[in-house]
Amino acid sequence: MEKKRSIQSKLLIILAIVCAVVWLFPYLYLISSSFKPGAEVVSIPARFFPTVLSVENFTGLFERMPAFHYILNSFLVAVCSTLIAVILGALSSYAIQRSGAKIATFLIIVVLCLKMIPTSSIAVPIYELITNLGLYDTRVALIIVYAAINMPFVMWVMLGFYEGIPTSIDEAACMDGASSLQTFIRIILPICTPGLATAFVFTLFLSWNEFLLSLLLTSTEAKTFTVGLSEFLSAYSMDLGPMCAGALIFSLPVMVLSIVAQRFIVQGITAGSVKS
Repeated sequence: MEKKRSIQSKLLIILAIVCAVVWLFPYLYLISSSFKPGAEVVSIPARFFPTVLSVENFTGLFERMPAFHYILNSFLVAVCSTLIAVILGALSSYAIQRSGAKIATFLIIVVLCLKMIPTSSIAVPIYELITNLGLYDTRVALIIVYAAINMPFVMWVMLGFYEGIPTSIDEAACMDGASSLQTFIRIILPICTPGLATAFVFTLFLSWNEFLLSLLLTSTEAKTFTVGLSEFLSAYSMDLGPMCAGALIFSLPVMVLSIVAQRFIVQGITAGSVKS
């Protein structure tokens, strides 16, 4: 029996490795293409490994666009919008879940509906609103918009965590003289740390990778890296070498953050799935 289990575990490990390689193949090919000479990136037949390691694509990337400026814009917009969305989303979802009123169920349904609205369907009204406010091509506009569209996601994530916390904890804090805000900050938030970490990481990813709204709401000053990277591909030219190099640079922070926050994400997801 033990021998059979050992064989099954080895087969599962081999299957997992094969699936991981297949899943990571596009990204591995991206890394390889980033270090190929420009001509080899579009060569036919395609080669996985470069014949000569070259940084030509990286130099071409920084020569053709202000990459550091775009990365700084992406970083500031993603971090600021995520902080706003997490803070306001955590507060509002706690108020909805703990209100106990009949309207709470309706508000939860509204949150779910807001989460389901595709960004493309509200892009034009957002563009008109931002333009009328005089915020076009500013980081402030992107921060406000990103925070607004990502807040329903934060609320939906946090509602699951608040439901798993007994209301008796709030009642005990109230008996000790704590206000609702003090209860939330000193008691509820420490318990929901895995949920906050999960919501923060995923919201940061959503803001970091956003393309459509950044394309509509920026021109030069507040342009993010995703929009700048798309300019290497047009109807008349296709410079895939610098695009691969830029995509690699842009994806590295996400990869590093995913590895670092992996434990918190898994803990957050599993904690949110259990109710007391």
